[in-house]
Amino acid sequence: MIVRAPGKLVLSGAYAVLEGAPALVAAVDRYVLADPARPAPLVTDEVQAAIDAGALDRAVWFDASALRASAPAGAPAAASRKLGLGSSAAILVATLAARAAAAATTRTTAAAAVGQPAPAWDARALFLDALAAHRRAQGGGSGVDVAASVQGGVLCCRLGPGGALDVAPHALPGELAVEVFASDAAARTSDMLERVRALAARDPAAHRALLGAAAEGATAAVAAADARALVAALDRQVDALAELGDRAGAPIVTPALRRLRPAAAAEGASLAPSGAGGGDVSIFVGAAPPSAAFLEAARAAGLERVPMSLGAPGVHVLDAARPPATPHVSQV
Repeated sequence: MIVRAPGKLVLSGAYAVLEGAPALVAAVDRYVLADPARPAPLVTDEVQAAIDAGALDRAVWFDASALRASAPAGAPAAASRKLGLGSSAAILVATLAARAAAAATTRTTAAAAVGQPAPAWDARALFLDALAAHRRAQGGGSGVDVAASVQGGVLCCRLGPGGALDVAPHALPGELAVEVFASDAAARTSDMLERVRALAARDPAAHRALLGAAAEGATAAVAAADARALVAALDRQVDALAELGDRAGAPIVTPALRRLRPAAAAEGASLAPSGAGGGDVSIFVGAAPPSAAFLEAARAAGLERVPMSLGAPGVHVLDAARPPATPHVSQV
């Protein structure tokens, strides 16, 4: 029994979501695979937090290679790196679902005798267990990556009182092109958030003003009815986050993205960091895909296109009659 959970791409609302603004997040068709019948190759901090909380009895085998960039030629597989697609959340969700599905097998066998098949897991309970463990391991966070892995699709998420995360399906504008780029630069989300928190303590007025501007852009992104309006809303956020990063000493918008933004704008598109920024992945969003000239400029700046589709299904058991294909590994 193989379970898989998708990674995620934050489209809008980074940083501002922690202040109550809406965030748009999409599940992508790159998955973590989990097999409850095989021993775990390692135990992540998030999975250990779920075990410590009693939400999980043990870790299981998983393969997260589809959410990592492949290692350079001749280098060991361990030299691969995360792409910033929410692998820690996807590993946790896949593990919780795999153990729940394994436990449900016994219940289903017994229930089938009386015609009452048992579900593999309770989606709401799975989400809450994963959210709590992920936040405990990472010292907080919005949890939008957990929501994407559990529910799938494209979601609008907003933090409510007490840290509750409100999640609802969201329809993106039609005729929208979204392309994902990865770089060899990377930054730990926790480090980026710590620098931004330090700015809030050092200069609360600047922190408040810049996150307020980002929140306005995030709200406009949710309301956007067409690609042009969404592009404008994303650009507002990138402008605010670039200055936020400058003041905090955090490279939220990297030099490569700054150089390429005018080229994207010339094509009626926005080029924005996805999530906390600092490298990893960025998104080109417009009414049409990037031109060959833009792709060449991106390559020259150290960015490579990473193929993926948005709106993938949430965590699920693979069809037992159809064995899983070899995970797709990015060739960036």
